[in-house]
Amino acid sequence: MSKYIVVKDFTDLEDGNYVYTEGDKFPRKGKCKKARIEELLSTTNKRGEILIKEIEEGD
Repeated sequence: MSKYIVVKDFTDLEDGNYVYTEGDKFPRKGKCKKARIEELLSTTNKRGEILIKEIEEGD
């Protein structure tokens, strides 16, 4: 299972406006839909910026 870390602060409109800050794990709890992960990994989100990145298990 992939793990992700926040690379730019953002407010997650799909998580009750939860504020993620750089270095936070994403998602903070449970699972997230693949489409949402792909959106945040790319520039096809409302911010137009990459907001998370995939990390290695040892990171």
